[in-house]
Amino acid sequence: MRRPDSPRLPAPRLRLLTVLLAVTVLTLTTAASCGGDEPSITLAAAARAAVAEEIDAPATVVARAAATLTAPADGTLARLRVQPGQRVKRGQVLAVISSPSARERLRQARSALAAAKRAGAGGGGGNLAGSLRVTDRAADETHAAARAAAAKISDPKLRKALLTQVEAAQRRYDSAARAADQAVREVQRGVRNLNSAVGALATAQRLQAQQAYDLAKATVDALTLRAPIAGVVQPGGVSTGGGSAGALAGLLESGGVPAGIDPGALGAPAGPPPGVDTAIPVGGRVSAGTPVLTVVDTRDLGLLAEVDETDVLLVRPGLTGTVELDAVTGATYEATVRSIDVLPTTSARGGVSYRVRLALGAGRYGEAEPAPAPRPGMNAVLRLRVREEADAVTVPASALFSVDGRDTVWLVRDGRADRAVVTVGVQGQDLVQIVDGVQAGDRIVVRGTDQVREGQEIG
Repeated sequence: MRRPDSPRLPAPRLRLLTVLLAVTVLTLTTAASCGGDEPSITLAAAARAAVAEEIDAPATVVARAAATLTAPADGTLARLRVQPGQRVKRGQVLAVISSPSARERLRQARSALAAAKRAGAGGGGGNLAGSLRVTDRAADETHAAARAAAAKISDPKLRKALLTQVEAAQRRYDSAARAADQAVREVQRGVRNLNSAVGALATAQRLQAQQAYDLAKATVDALTLRAPIAGVVQPGGVSTGGGSAGALAGLLESGGVPAGIDPGALGAPAGPPPGVDTAIPVGGRVSAGTPVLTVVDTRDLGLLAEVDETDVLLVRPGLTGTVELDAVTGATYEATVRSIDVLPTTSARGGVSYRVRLALGAGRYGEAEPAPAPRPGMNAVLRLRVREEADAVTVPASALFSVDGRDTVWLVRDGRADRAVVTVGVQGQDLVQIVDGVQAGDRIVVRGTDQVREGQEIG
């Protein structure tokens, strides 16, 4: 069986069949009208056999989850409490970032929040419209800073959740600001008293100050990097398709990672370029968004296969298959389909394929010797059994040819060739199931079909 040139490109459609009943082949040679010998025409009898159909697909070993922790602000790596390769628990402190600028922003935000609360309690007049404009500018700066911080999160799902939180915070402020603006206008028209306008403005100011404080505090809290999942630590390494344990989890809100957001997705760290060490030494400088550590959960390895569109409709959860790894020659691993993606991917060759996610089981050499556990990112070929029949009418695949897009065989009846349209079921490279058009025991042409003509005498 030909292995795919690249494990990330859709493989050609291959059909592999297991045949449990031998087929008796009868070879006949006909003489050419010109006196020479034509290529031999081979006959065989359709027979009942157990047959199974499999498809091949390139695949990659993936970790159960991978979460990359990034620096939430500019600073230095103050403490590193783990070593590469160390297994850690969820919530365990892994490193601490020192960021004087982040702590200064928190101090300023705390003071501004206290001042806003005092101003709200004390009431007063003054230039209300001017005060509202200042508050609006401060709110815009807070929300812009929050979006910039969220944009540094590498995990797309977590980044989207944090940006959604920022949008929700801005909508709350905009609502309060509109109420304050309306109150100020009504005071200017003499419709509302001054105290009510001051109260509305104070509400908007307190909300803006609270949001700025929440952002600053979330950044400072995130200076302590904790493992979002249990797993093995490696330095640096932004994950691809995996999770980023966003340093600003809980941005503008309290409570850590937003509900429903998995900090690690099925995927594996991409790893650094060859010859580049991504480890940051203690005391080393980091910028906001710099990957510091990656935690990889390898308890339950999975497989991500790229199944061609011509095969994917045959795949369903629960199907089992075997896996061969490029890195472990001679070993076979077990795999079970978990899910099939709804949306397709496009390969570099322009073909359409669908990602199939599988649980990866233990591997063995032969029947007994266990094979080593693979690592995330290893290339593999999946051989998945998609259909089988225990007792089917079968013919060799070479007997089939197409006429006007319909599967056809040459039946030999009373010594003459008769073209018969058939319905194919389970099919493959060596043998195919015939659902309709041929019966067990019928003699058919299995080689030299292009040399046969309707009504030709054969044997």
